[in-house]
Amino acid sequence: MTGLAKKVDRYITFEGIDCEERVRQIVAHIRSCIGDISEPSPLHDYFAVKLDEIQGRGQDELYFIGSQVNPLRELFDHHGDDAALDLLEQIEEECC
Repeated sequence: MTGLAKKVDRYITFEGIDCEERVRQIVAHIRSCIGDISEPSPLHDYFAVKLDEIQGRGQDELYFIGSQVNPLRELFDHHGDDAALDLLEQIEEECC
């Protein structure tokens, strides 16, 4: 072994990719952003409703994240949440 980190490839296997944990973290970022009343955005109400809907219906949060990538980028960019933007990119690249 050369000591180089092995690149994870979701097209080969999801082994080593904790998509559930990443989704849990990104949902926490969403909730943090929509709870920030000092930086209002129309996306706050949109995502508050969407999160309630998926929770109430027991829907897959990963599917939700994958279908909302562009609005999520806008939300995180609005709040300057670079960590969430990086995590979103990672989820999109490795989990969706």
